[in-house]
Amino acid sequence: MAKKPAAKKKPAPKKPEPKKKKAEPVKAAEAVSQKAKPAVKPQKNIKHIAIAGNIGAGKTTLTKILSKHFGWLPHFEDVENNPYLNDFYEDMPRWSFNLQVYFLNSRFRQIVEIQKGEEVVIQDRTIHEDAMIFAPNLHAMGLMSTRDFENYTRLFETISSLIRPPDLLIYLKASVPTLVNQIQKRGRDYEDNLRLDYLRRLNEYYEKWIGSYKEGRLLVIDVDQVNFAEDDEAKAEIINKVSAELFGLF
Repeated sequence: MAKKPAAKKKPAPKKPEPKKKKAEPVKAAEAVSQKAKPAVKPQKNIKHIAIAGNIGAGKTTLTKILSKHFGWLPHFEDVENNPYLNDFYEDMPRWSFNLQVYFLNSRFRQIVEIQKGEEVVIQDRTIHEDAMIFAPNLHAMGLMSTRDFENYTRLFETISSLIRPPDLLIYLKASVPTLVNQIQKRGRDYEDNLRLDYLRRLNEYYEKWIGSYKEGRLLVIDVDQVNFAEDDEAKAEIINKVSAELFGLF
């Protein structure tokens, strides 16, 4: 007998594939993190440039030059509306403490505004000069009593604990003859009674302070050698030095 053909085996039914979960939308923050981040040049948080120097060194002139060139907001020493300045030059022992407290308060308010604000500010004279140069000199010359000087010093110590030093301090170094020449050029009546020994002693305090300055960047400009007020090349030289200190590679 002929054999019956073998029955074909039915193929085993395919197992249903597990359903794929729908991809969850990637959060924006995660998407950004998955992409290659471009290299970012570090920003220098510069907000406060200050100019220091003796009477007649050229602080106001340089403040105007740098403010105009870099677009910084200038803060000037208010000599016109100072209620004690004329009296001080007429009678230093009587008005020295009042004048120094006025300056201390005025510059402290400026620094608070600088630290709270968003603009880059260049400041004509610093709060440290009042405490490190002018007040000690007045006390040493017998023009401020020990009681007033100690009171002033304690006040400054309290204030200085609440503020930061400038990002760059520019010190204008000048000899007494240069100071006298520039003081005479601007012709302020209340400065007619300035004594040479007073300017000389201030210079000594400035040199001592700058020699021990460790709070931040410092740029020293010799005003005897660089006449930035009248010489365009000297002005450009100063601008380049300031730019290198603030924006150069360190």
